[in-house]
Amino acid sequence: MKMKIRGAVLPALLTALLAVASNAAHADRLDDIKKAGVLRVAAFDSNPPFGFVDSTDNQIVGLDVDYARAVAKSLGVKLEVQPTNPANRIAFLKSGKVDLVFANFTITDERKKEVDFSTPYFASGTQFIAKKGTLKSPDQLANLRIGADKGTTNEQQVRAKYPNATIVAYDDTPFAFAALRTGNVQAITQDGPKLVALLARVPDKANYEIPAFTISNDYEGVGVPKGETRLLDVVNTTLTHLEADGQAAQIYDKWFGPKSAAPLPRLFKIGDPQKSS
Repeated sequence: MKMKIRGAVLPALLTALLAVASNAAHADRLDDIKKAGVLRVAAFDSNPPFGFVDSTDNQIVGLDVDYARAVAKSLGVKLEVQPTNPANRIAFLKSGKVDLVFANFTITDERKKEVDFSTPYFASGTQFIAKKGTLKSPDQLANLRIGADKGTTNEQQVRAKYPNATIVAYDDTPFAFAALRTGNVQAITQDGPKLVALLARVPDKANYEIPAFTISNDYEGVGVPKGETRLLDVVNTTLTHLEADGQAAQIYDKWFGPKSAAPLPRLFKIGDPQKSS
């Protein structure tokens, strides 16, 4: 049986199909978030003070979570936090498991090939923890066994700058520190603020030290799915406003201020020009 499409019907049908196609083309992650009423964010659950489980209510809290909550508030949606580790941040984002990554995420050219990044909201350098007296200068790194978080820029930088060093990769910083305690490695590497926070919480902290040098200057941003420009604009606008109205400084002081467990001066503000290391 053949159907006849009269002249007036065909243009109307084409118009309807074009409208559907246009709506599909303009539907993006930002629309999905608002429709669902939930912003899904990946954050660390064992790397204080950026993201860790609060023992009082078993919720993930930290500096990154506070920034994520501010973005959710600006969108008028609820925040849902998905625990992650350094190795699976990009996979979570690319698979659609989360909408954004707030997880101490260092911005690199290599990562930019897979995800987009917001304007930086935190800056730090690659530093080390070692038993007291073990590590005094960067030159010694070439002869040490060094623990690093798998998939981090810290691991990549040590491998690139000290190819003769023995690098042992771990799933996260607490595992690496446990290896340092047992003597499986002689030093561990991570961002300076994270090491300060880690050392502040361990009972035998007097046995360890963070040598006074860094081998990099890194900038951290929010990981955004590739091509989601509207969502990226919302994130950048929110971060800029947080700096302008003083909330960014308040978030920093909550986790790194003089009265915090990991006091560290705030040397970088959102919007500062980036400097090479």
